Amino acid sequence: MPVKCKITVLKKNLNTELAGEYCQNEVTPCPVFKEGQEFISGFEKPEGFCDWAWNDIHKIVTVLLSGGNFSEGIFEGWMKDENTMISCCTDAIRPVIFKIERIKD
Repeated sequence: MPVKCKITVLKKNLNTELAGEYCQNEVTPCPVFKEGQEFISGFEKPEGFCDWAWNDIHKIVTVLLSGGNFSEGIFEGWMKDENTMISCCTDAIRPVIFKIERIKD
């Protein structure tokens, strides 16, 4: 049975203290995503998805699409649902947190 991943934007953060100290201009939360926004993905980046964020979460998407999970082995006791992982992009100033779920197509 074909499998896909649903990627949901859970939260957008802004580290104002770090932005004030290190950024040249005023910084706002990530302009690419909206909280609650959903994407359906296979191994390819969904249309409209940030390249940087995709690079950060693609390995998790690949694990889930390949039948792996984040609740067994070294991840035992981590995720409640073996079909789900929480991850984020690596923008330390304005990170975005995603829920990545394996779903049946």
